Amino acid sequence: MEVKATAKTVRIAPRKVRLVLDLIRGKDVKEASAILQFTPNHAAETVSKVLKSAVANATNNHQLNEEKLFVKACYANEGITMKRFMPRAKGNASQILKRTSHITVVVEER
Repeated sequence: MEVKATAKTVRIAPRKVRLVLDLIRGKDVKEASAILQFTPNHAAETVSKVLKSAVANATNNHQLNEEKLFVKACYANEGITMKRFMPRAKGNASQILKRTSHITVVVEER
C-alpha cells in the first residue's frame, strides 16, 4: 500500500530539491534518512521532515511495519513563484523570481 506525505510551498527551488530527492529514491527508509542526515544541502532538512511524516502516516494510519518501508517515489513540483524587483541603473528595475516547491515522498512496504 502506498502512503505519501507532501510539503507545499517550500521556499527552495524545485531544481535544488530534485538533486536531494535523486539520492533517496528507491532506498530503504533507514538508509534514506541516514543519507539525508549527512547531505550538506539546505533542502535535505526539509526532505527529511517529509520522509519522517510519510513514515509516521504509514505506521500510524495504515499499520505498516516501519522496518519494511522503502521510498517508492519522490518528486518536487513547482509551487507558486513570488515576483520581486531589484532597482538597477538609469531608473530601470529587473525582476527576481523566488521559486517554491511542492515536495512529495511516497513510501511502500516491501
